[in-house]
Amino acid sequence: MQTSNNDILSMSYEQAFAELEEIVSGLEMDSKTLEQAISLFERGQALARYCAELLEKAELRVRQLSDRDAAHDAAQEETNGLDF
Repeated sequence: MQTSNNDILSMSYEQAFAELEEIVSGLEMDSKTLEQAISLFERGQALARYCAELLEKAELRVRQLSDRDAAHDAAQEETNGLDF
């Protein structure tokens, strides 16, 4: 498991989410000292924020692509409707 929050930025979504799942499982099952639990919780929060940011960016990209495709389709329909 990673120990520094600085490394999170270099992770893929899948890597960050897998570590987050591992942390959640560890907090649910293992007995930890209060300090260990707090440290894991902080790391989990950082991973959750990072995953949420990546999902927001992906959603924005999908929306932009969908809007661009819709604009292209509308332009095609206009062009097809013109009689020359």
